[in-house]
Amino acid sequence: MTIIRQDDFIDSVADALQFISYYHPVDFVKAVHEAYLREQNPAAKDAMGQILINSRMCAEGHRPICQDTGIVTVFLKIGMNVHWDATMSVSDMVNEGVRRAYTHPDNVLRASILDDPAGARRNTKDNTPAVIHMEVVAGDTVDVQVAAKGGGSENKSKLVMLNPSDSIVDWVVKTIPTMGAGWCPPGMLGIGIGGTAEKAAVMAKEALMDPIDIHELRERGPANRVEELRLEIMEAVNKLGIGAQGLGGLTTVMDVKIRDYPTHAASLPVAMIPNCAATRHAHFVLDGSGPALQTPPDINDWPEITREVSEQVRRVNLDTVTRADVAQWQPGDTLLLSGKMLTGRDAAHKKMKELIESGEGLPGEVDLKDRFIYYVGPVDPVRDEVMGPAGPTTATRMDKFTDFILEKTGLLGMIGKAERGPAGIEAIRKHKAVYLMAVGGAAYLVSKAITSARVVAFPELGMEAIYEFEVKDMPVTVAVDTAGISVHDTGPKIWRAKIAEQAITVA
Repeated sequence: MTIIRQDDFIDSVADALQFISYYHPVDFVKAVHEAYLREQNPAAKDAMGQILINSRMCAEGHRPICQDTGIVTVFLKIGMNVHWDATMSVSDMVNEGVRRAYTHPDNVLRASILDDPAGARRNTKDNTPAVIHMEVVAGDTVDVQVAAKGGGSENKSKLVMLNPSDSIVDWVVKTIPTMGAGWCPPGMLGIGIGGTAEKAAVMAKEALMDPIDIHELRERGPANRVEELRLEIMEAVNKLGIGAQGLGGLTTVMDVKIRDYPTHAASLPVAMIPNCAATRHAHFVLDGSGPALQTPPDINDWPEITREVSEQVRRVNLDTVTRADVAQWQPGDTLLLSGKMLTGRDAAHKKMKELIESGEGLPGEVDLKDRFIYYVGPVDPVRDEVMGPAGPTTATRMDKFTDFILEKTGLLGMIGKAERGPAGIEAIRKHKAVYLMAVGGAAYLVSKAITSARVVAFPELGMEAIYEFEVKDMPVTVAVDTAGISVHDTGPKIWRAKIAEQAITVA
């Protein structure tokens, strides 16, 4: 009989969540590096370079890979012969582990979980509760898989009830372009096939816990239809030319994971969940001998990559830049930003709109005229940091506010993650503004460009407050120019054609 102690379970959960906040799985690092070496699009290659540099910095500095430290998902397989030495329920023990991990003083993680999701949406302050899946199985151990899934990739999850005769590959190929780049490719696709709608979704999520092994599968050849599908989907998706961060390129996905389950004769449920460039998951087994703590990987498993500033890179002073300057920028241009910018995302935009419409106006320190706003919800700083990891959030969520804010405030530019939607692009074109893209999954790297930070409005919004950042050489790409031309439209089209015409090999 195995006895699992309460403290051992809680400590193991907390340790795993801290561990995955700053260590990528080594198989993921190697896959990104291989894709980086193959990539032919300079913009996509630079994006993957930033992801790899950020990953090594986080591994060395023990700080979050991404400012969105995720919603915690836990898969538990509890042996029938296990006995608990505990006063708390299993769910309460999981959540205590989450609480301790996210409030750890040496590496504070951003609390993103909101209670009353259809109402007040109040932050729970400690990132609880986790989403927990429990299964009782034969045996005398507790098998635990934990993941921290960011909202940008989770929001791109898809579920469809296909007809039994429909092609799964065709649906995936049709669906992936509609997901945009907000899930921060290159990443993985988890696909669940069969069962019922909810079973397919859970299988898709659990599939993402598996290590990257698509190259080994390709070498040995598929042994069944599921493995054939993995290879077919991998090749078909990469031929779309979406590329890293949606900039166009050879690698959009680095692996496709599939789990299936028997289903009704009239049904073919298919769920697809992407994992982003901040892939975070860990596995451990409790056998009664004490806590199961993670073993740090060898830092030599990370490639040493440096970013070289070429002559084509523009250095921009945000304190003096003019509309005439911005009008010269072209989609795909690389910029290094220095100077002062404001921050603000969903809640701040909503509040700004309400204040303007009420006639009260914006606070005095929120003068947006001819300035740039960065869509970010940063991690709190620790030790001597100016600011914690501060990568961009998905820009399309601000599209519904864009025309109003540009018209009423004279805002010149915006910085965020991934593409803008049609409404956002039209507003940018109409007001001759610009949208710049920072790399999702490089949050710690971005934070090192911040030389000062202070809250200037709405402190009650926590990480969604408006800050003023001063930055030095913050790397960004021109994503939508003043004419409304988007690199997320042009880049994938160019690379899809190149792949088709030149028979470029995609992985």
